[in-house]
Parts: sequence; C-alpha cells; structure tokens
Amino acid sequence: MLNNQEIYDAIKTMRHEYPDAGTTLYADTHFHFLLAVILSAQSTDQSVNNLTPALFDRFPTPQDLAAAEPGDVEPYIQRLGLYHNKAKYLVNCSRKLVTDFNGKVPRTLKELTSLPGVGRKVANVVMAECFAIPAFPVDTHVSRVARRLAMVPPKATVLAIEKRLREAVPKEKWLDAHHSMIFWGRYRCMARKPRCNDCPLLPICVTGQQNVI
Repeated sequence: MLNNQEIYDAIKTMRHEYPDAGTTLYADTHFHFLLAVILSAQSTDQSVNNLTPALFDRFPTPQDLAAAEPGDVEPYIQRLGLYHNKAKYLVNCSRKLVTDFNGKVPRTLKELTSLPGVGRKVANVVMAECFAIPAFPVDTHVSRVARRLAMVPPKATVLAIEKRLREAVPKEKWLDAHHSMIFWGRYRCMARKPRCNDCPLLPICVTGQQNVI
C-alpha cells in the first residue's frame, strides 16, 4: 500500500497531466446543480448536460418541480438510464426541499443525505462545488484508480477509500484531487483498455504492469 506522501505525489502527477480538471456538469443554480448530480448516477456528465437545459427551463425552482409528478419529468430525462427512478427522486427531493428547507439546498452532509436520491457521494459533490466545504467525493473513477494504484486494498469500501484519501491529501486540495482522479479514470485509467504503456504511474500500478507484460 502507498503511504500518504506517495498517494499525494501520485495525485499531483494526475493534476500535472490534467491541470484543468474540474466539474463538467452545467447548472445555473445550486438547486439545478443538485438535480444534475442526481441525474449523473450511472450516466455520463455529457448525457446529463444534453438534456438539462430543457428540464431546468421547465422547472426553474424547487417549488415548480415539487408541484409536478414524476410522469411530468420523465419526458425530459428519458434518454438517461434509470429515468423512472430518477424522475421520482427529482420530484421527491424538490418536495422535501420545499417542506423541510424552505426551498434552499442545505449545506450539511446530514441534511443533504436526508433528501431522496442523495447519497454520500452526491452530498459531498454538492458541498464542495456549491459551498466550498471541504469534501472528497468518491465515484467509480476514484474508486477504480485508488484500488489500481494500491492507495487502498483491492476490496476497500467507498467509505474506506474516502477516509484514506482524506488522510493523505491536504484538506484544501481535496476537491482538486477528486477531479484529478476522475479525469485520470476517465481518460487514462479507464475500466476497459486503460492507456498503460505510457502511463507515468505505471511503476506503482500492479494492474497496469500486468497489462503491458
């Protein structure tokens, strides 16, 4: 397993290769960003961005979406996977925002995860991106990269991965590190056919060394 300095050095290498890594979801308000993050589960950011302008225009506020039914939302998101469930999440999330939070997106992990469709990863993304609250969201890309580079054990849970990365990376760099690992997993260390041959982190990657042998 890598130690703290080795983990941080590896992430700095990722940042050097992708210096502009950042969120690729588009939204004009905190409410709409929350919706976009919910929709991005098991969908690409680009596929979400392609359909959210019409959705956001139709439902500009939590009150507007809270007054709708899932069937009213489905036509706007039916190109996404799991759109039936996602439509329910969006409506029920908006209703809880209106009833419990006066139509405002809350800032704490506990409050955010009380919303339908919002788990720990979504909450961490919203906290970090909308409110600049230090958080280290762990998605499939971050999980894959952390395991392949022996930052964590092969069977580490998402929560264990988050804890380990938070220990190794300075708090003020958590969001940059999160984005760097996502871009690394998206464009370099893909689930299928990772670009191992010219990877600067190959020496610490057991999976990659196996791929190029």
